Amino acid sequence: MRVHHRNLTSLIGGAYLSSFVDAISNKLSSILEDDSALELLERLDEILCDVEPVLDDAELKQLSDKRVKKWLVDLQDALYMADDFLDELYTKAATATPRDPGNSYDWSRPVDSIIEDSGVNVIENIVGTLESLVERKDKLGLDKSVKLDTSWRLPSTSLVVSSDIFGRDEDKENIIKLLLDDTCDAESLVTVIPIVGMGGIGKTTLAQLVYNNAVVMGKFDTRAWVCVAENPDPVHVTRTIIGAIDFSPCILDNFDLLQTNLKAKLTRKTFLVVLDDVWHDQRDMWEDFLKPFRYGNNGSKILLTTRNENVASVFAPNNLHYRLNLLSKEDCWLLFLKHSSVSTNSKQYTTLEIIGRKIVEKCKGLPLAVKTLGGLLRNKHNEGDWENVLKSEIWELSNSKIVPALRVSYHYLPSYLKRCFVYCSLYPKDYEFDKDELILLWMAEDLLQPKKNNTLKNIGCAYFDELVARSFFQPSSSERGLFVMHDLMHDLATFFAGKFFFKLEGFENLHGVDSKVRHLSVSWDIITSFGEACKRAVHLRTALNFSWYRQSIDVESKPWLLQQQLRVLSFPIKSLPESIGELIYLRYLNLSGACVVTLPESICKLYNLQTLILGICYELEMLPSRMQDLVNLQHLDIRGVCRLKEMPKKMSKLKHLNFLSYYIIGEHEENGIRELGTLDDLHGSFHILNLEKVKNSDEALEAKMGNKKHLNTLKLQWLPLGYIYTDHVKILEELQPHENLKEMSIEGYWGETFPDWLSLSRYSNMTKLSLNDCENCCELPSLGQLPSLQHLKLSNFYSLVEIGLEFYNKNDGSFRQETPFKSLETLKFHKMYSWEEWHFPDGFDGFPKLRSLSMRYCLKLRGSLPAHLPALEELAIVECSKLVCSLPRAPKLIWHHTR
Repeated sequence: MRVHHRNLTSLIGGAYLSSFVDAISNKLSSILEDDSALELLERLDEILCDVEPVLDDAELKQLSDKRVKKWLVDLQDALYMADDFLDELYTKAATATPRDPGNSYDWSRPVDSIIEDSGVNVIENIVGTLESLVERKDKLGLDKSVKLDTSWRLPSTSLVVSSDIFGRDEDKENIIKLLLDDTCDAESLVTVIPIVGMGGIGKTTLAQLVYNNAVVMGKFDTRAWVCVAENPDPVHVTRTIIGAIDFSPCILDNFDLLQTNLKAKLTRKTFLVVLDDVWHDQRDMWEDFLKPFRYGNNGSKILLTTRNENVASVFAPNNLHYRLNLLSKEDCWLLFLKHSSVSTNSKQYTTLEIIGRKIVEKCKGLPLAVKTLGGLLRNKHNEGDWENVLKSEIWELSNSKIVPALRVSYHYLPSYLKRCFVYCSLYPKDYEFDKDELILLWMAEDLLQPKKNNTLKNIGCAYFDELVARSFFQPSSSERGLFVMHDLMHDLATFFAGKFFFKLEGFENLHGVDSKVRHLSVSWDIITSFGEACKRAVHLRTALNFSWYRQSIDVESKPWLLQQQLRVLSFPIKSLPESIGELIYLRYLNLSGACVVTLPESICKLYNLQTLILGICYELEMLPSRMQDLVNLQHLDIRGVCRLKEMPKKMSKLKHLNFLSYYIIGEHEENGIRELGTLDDLHGSFHILNLEKVKNSDEALEAKMGNKKHLNTLKLQWLPLGYIYTDHVKILEELQPHENLKEMSIEGYWGETFPDWLSLSRYSNMTKLSLNDCENCCELPSLGQLPSLQHLKLSNFYSLVEIGLEFYNKNDGSFRQETPFKSLETLKFHKMYSWEEWHFPDGFDGFPKLRSLSMRYCLKLRGSLPAHLPALEELAIVECSKLVCSLPRAPKLIWHHTR
């Protein structure tokens, strides 16, 4: 059986449908290897073998041939059908009899028996449809090998028309400074300055501008410009550089002779070489190519333009990447005026400006889009023409080059990245999305290609980072940690999504929903039309809600909303019926905000369920008792489920669990803390509640917290009532986390002291620590030597009388000499009602980076504060009535509040 392995680092991407065919083929391969089964499945395998080689050609020809486009639509529809059938077969076989958790291929019933139960006619129809489509490929003239048609795209030159440039003065000056700086990258033998940005943002134009600057021209003895683009062959590029230096074509073909020739021309010369539009990130190839450049004078430069951060990183460290930003609205307007040739003195200007600025706003700062739309309206001063452009989609514009320009970026995406990118067409425009949430959706839709020794989550992270590197996604400017798509990238995704992805925007576009729609999103409060859309989209796989007001859906009165093919369901639902357990394909269920008190037990029949999100389900009081049966569950989010009293029993069986927001310790051994012992793959943030129910330190030890090396944030919480065991120090001792931990919070701890591990300097990644409501504690742990600790909060220490010298340096019974709290930036003491004295060693030099010191409700504190805090900017002393002392010497202090 064939299993496809595509080159993940290849520049040339496969067609959009190629990875879909691969995924179906691999499912089919596992079935056929297990059981020779029906002839129909063998025929399906042959069809997939026949159709894949022509997909690249079909993807290109669909843009100009409507018959090919229809063929691809029909093919994709049939592939969805085949995928649904194989998923059903796979799931029923895996759940037919007891099996090992997570073992997808331990089938005990013959495949043909299950097919007969499901209906032979179903697979016969699917195979028949696909065979008919394959027969048509020759009539459509589809070839097995194809090259991207770039005839529309001229290679760049070094010439520039300066009057055509707006909004790049600062960028120009910055690049020129880098070119003139002889110490720019002193550690490297060859200084490369990459200009990085999305397609159409003006990288080449900026490079032309600085290349022809008089000061730059005077600095360099030798200059050469090469448009690399689709021909990165080192022989070709080296030959072009030599030709540019000699002002005549170079005819050498031998790479060694070329390199020797170029070395001779560059030796003891100060040179500037521009490599424009570089796509390949093959480090070995470029290292060989760069060898002759090492013989030039200090101060020589290579200026490189690329859309891909990964390419830039091959040539230069990240701090030397010059990332080009989008243009401002006003600069875009000036550029648009230039290309539309509208005079500000014309009588039509006032009317056209109103429309034109709206057109420019659609371009979202991308110069290529502005120039193209301006050029489209050149010498057209009729208001109607401008209105038509405003209301048109960019790819419908006659003679528009926006789509081909962006299509180059899309074309070079590997097939698996194309599917992930197109999936994002479901987002509303300007929607700020979270990386981790998107990866969970990709997982549920089977868009991630499994890879040995790598989790799906890690594969998804690599896919996402690649799309960011290629500028398909951009960090949000307004919300840290979130991402957005440029409007033109969103349009591109929507264009290639075609009939199978649909954004429901009300009754006005409901007519566009039909049986081909597989993925549906709602961005407005239109639950009524959503129900109607589900009636029409009878094979729906995805139902996503992006509306601000999350109106609950009454599923029981609209049973068609829970369709058999659903992989992703993200809607607040009033109550879940037992029939939810029949959604055998379901992998992602997001009920955030749903007004549900309990969940039906049938939810535990969802063998394929990977993600269950119950965030802010305030009414939810308990989880289903058979959660242990969700053997493929990877992500369980119960943040904000405040009425939940304990976890279900035997959570330890969920061995694939990758994220668990909370674990609430129960009364019984089967839902006690021991159940955490097998969950070593937990990632991210984790919160353990009800630690007061731990009976002894042996139980705590069996949680094996030290094995959970992927956790970066941990919160340990005791509730104030119901203590069973009194030696809290031993319990906390056995809950020692892995040294990779970055943030930690301990709350409600009743021990008088803290275990030694909290003071260990080997917690070198720890940046944030919060100790709250530790009412019995009379001595602080020695935290001064945590090398990366930046934020420390201590609150509600009712028994602590003094902070002694052990707070800074004590470790293993001795005092160290290193600067205590050398990385600490914020320090908060709140509600330390018994605290009287704060001691400092002689010659104390701690807190060198402390920016903010807050002391509130320390009613008995007297004595002094640190004498010198060189980085302090904010100081708050509130309700510390007995503290009478001099303020620290703080030359950077800009705000203080004392009361």
